[in-house]
Amino acid sequence: MYLRVEDIHNIIEKYAPSILKESYDNVGLMVGDMKSEVTSILIALDCTLEVIEEAKQNKCNLILTHHPLLFKRPDSVTTDTLTGRKIIELIRNNINLYSAHTNLDSVKGGINDIIMELLQLTCCHIIDPSEIKNYGEDHCGIGRISELKVPITLGELCDKVKNNLNISTLRYSGSESQIINKIAVINGSGESYFNSAKLLGVECIITGDTTYHYVSDFQEEGIAVIDAGHFETEWPAMRKIAEVLMQKIEFDGFCNTVILSKVNRSPYKYK
Repeated sequence: MYLRVEDIHNIIEKYAPSILKESYDNVGLMVGDMKSEVTSILIALDCTLEVIEEAKQNKCNLILTHHPLLFKRPDSVTTDTLTGRKIIELIRNNINLYSAHTNLDSVKGGINDIIMELLQLTCCHIIDPSEIKNYGEDHCGIGRISELKVPITLGELCDKVKNNLNISTLRYSGSESQIINKIAVINGSGESYFNSAKLLGVECIITGDTTYHYVSDFQEEGIAVIDAGHFETEWPAMRKIAEVLMQKIEFDGFCNTVILSKVNRSPYKYK
């Protein structure tokens, strides 16, 4: 019995159904053939040229990413654009590309929940609950809220984020002595959900990709922000997703290897 791309598609659909994706998003098979037989699978956050090369070196003909290569239909596919070069390189080397993005953020047990688990936080509320009828209304959606049984200072929370997500640096706003009882966690880029989190009474928001004016305004309103980085608030969860996928493949009787990318990293460096 051979593992095919459609088998991976079916596994992802059961774990994080595409119906849960946000309206602006594009998920599923980006490049390739559903009937293609799978050799090995490379897990990455982004489909970079370096990741494609890594797939070639490891004889992986399926790359599973969180961020989709194609958010919208390109006007053309040529070597004049970075996206075009990636698509051509994938096709030239018979590499399939599959992405699970906001559906994987939203679903119960997905990226946001895994980050909550790593931070040892318990979800008590969804910031933007799923509106899909008869599926996930109570436990799926974007962003999570946690009410602490034991309050923590902002300084202690910053240390916890660094230690539990295994990151060396982060940005934050607010006084280190500020007492935090209620926390919002939004993996990746979370600014568009800041106001919703504020209405839910949070005292601190943990996310990535924050901008000056948003953070400045929320600081004035007494709400702390911990910017742990876009990559850093998603990559630790992708490690867990790789384990879950490997377990499911083995349970289904396949022997394919799942490899976690060693070259996919945040584009930011710090001095």
